[in-house]
Amino acid sequence: MRALVYQGPGKISWDAVPDPVIEEATDAVVRVETTTICGSDLRILAGELPEVKPGTVLGHEAVGEVVETGPEVHAVRPGSQVIISCVSACGHCTFCHENAYGQCRGGGGWILGNRINGTQAEFVRVPFADQSTHRWPDALPSDDAVLLAEVLPTAYEVGVRNGHVSPGDTVAVVGAGPIGLATVIVARLYSPRRTIAVDLSPSRLETAARLGADAAELPGRLISDLADGPGADVAIEAAGAPESFVLCTRIVRPGGHIANIGMHGKPATLHLEALWHKNVTISTGQVDTFSTPWLLDLVASGRLHISQLITHTFGLGQIEEAYDVFSQGVDSGALKVALHRE
Repeated sequence: MRALVYQGPGKISWDAVPDPVIEEATDAVVRVETTTICGSDLRILAGELPEVKPGTVLGHEAVGEVVETGPEVHAVRPGSQVIISCVSACGHCTFCHENAYGQCRGGGGWILGNRINGTQAEFVRVPFADQSTHRWPDALPSDDAVLLAEVLPTAYEVGVRNGHVSPGDTVAVVGAGPIGLATVIVARLYSPRRTIAVDLSPSRLETAARLGADAAELPGRLISDLADGPGADVAIEAAGAPESFVLCTRIVRPGGHIANIGMHGKPATLHLEALWHKNVTISTGQVDTFSTPWLLDLVASGRLHISQLITHTFGLGQIEEAYDVFSQGVDSGALKVALHRE
């Protein structure tokens, strides 16, 4: 088969590699129908995750068709259409029993495209297939389904849920990339009084407004008004930059919540001298994807409209071009890119 192979910092290639095979009784092999690129893939390419070894097939978000299963796989079978979760769950460890699959100690967690070969390929081996895949309804377009592999669960679990978004809240989402925009969409389920998107890109702010943000602003007057006034009940960091985290600490109200979604590759300063007296709760998180079935129902029933998050489509063999477009998203207008089996 062919796959997108990480060759070391700054280097990827679309190469012929061995087909995946069943290695454990709980494995499935899936033929990839649609996959996508994540910001964490760009961080791997930048050399920020040295644990990812050259020769690894990248990617951890995909949907496809099961072509083979191990003898201990019972929830899916060859021919099943599935969403592949970005995190894998052994289903037996303490963390998995708590639905904290991202912290799995039984061989799961974020392993696809990280510790083992991932989904940016024609076929992928999926460990713990019973716990780490979800049936994909025929009526749901693959471009919507692939957003349930990571983007929507991350926005809900790490942003909206960890931030305790409640009716009547003012919610500020700092960073209007794919995750931030998904957070704007999901937060509306909880009837906030006001949702504010903050970004440096005018085009992304325009998209945030189309997706339901009540205000979409460059960091400036509106943020100063929040910082000097009542503040945001929930400030959600979705950019993964030190400056955006500091901005969240400035705008959150006393007694409010800061929910960090962004994947940080650099230290961020925590100004406790300004926060210690404000009763602020700060949360971080690796997505667990326990919410995928619920979110899938909402998307399939038309209660969550997410199609605008996919801005560019490519054939799988065009993945190197897709990386270029996605990595220059501020200029290219790319949010999520979908790569389809050819």
